[in-house]
Amino acid sequence: MSLLNITKLNETVREKKVTRPDLVFNQVREDIIKALNPEGTQEEGRDGMDASFCSFDFNNLKLEYACANNPIWVLRNDTLIESKFDKMPVGMYGGPKTDFTLHSIDLQKGDTIYLFTDGYADQFGGPKGKKFKYAQLKETILSIHKSPLKEQQQILHKVIESWKGKLDQVDDILVVGIRI
Repeated sequence: MSLLNITKLNETVREKKVTRPDLVFNQVREDIIKALNPEGTQEEGRDGMDASFCSFDFNNLKLEYACANNPIWVLRNDTLIESKFDKMPVGMYGGPKTDFTLHSIDLQKGDTIYLFTDGYADQFGGPKGKKFKYAQLKETILSIHKSPLKEQQQILHKVIESWKGKLDQVDDILVVGIRI
């Protein structure tokens, strides 16, 4: 699924020249549905990608984005702002098929934007073998957000490694921080 998603994202942006985040997700969803169910049968696969897609205008300090089951976080002046997101994946699922929403936010110098997969929050570990969860990820980021990004990377790596202990990593783990 990951390779299909990456291929369809690249085709949409590079070959079809679609760059507006919501339109990218709409196009990728159509392409994934066609690839997984070319005949359009009733037994359609229910598989998709949770993701966030951003377009930055650094000159005008604007961010446009679309989010599929996955928010982005903006840290501004010690406050974490959680983006709205569409409660559907990029792909087929059981709910109504609606277009993805285009959101925008005016950025400020010093803002840090965080994008992430669900792998960090979903990692099992700790003393009871439970999931790390988003609340704990928020607390961690709030406690380190003033540090340089490279240092944040090292801290996040140490925190999740300590959390999982000897347990296997259950999913991809990616956290991206972009400081304006």
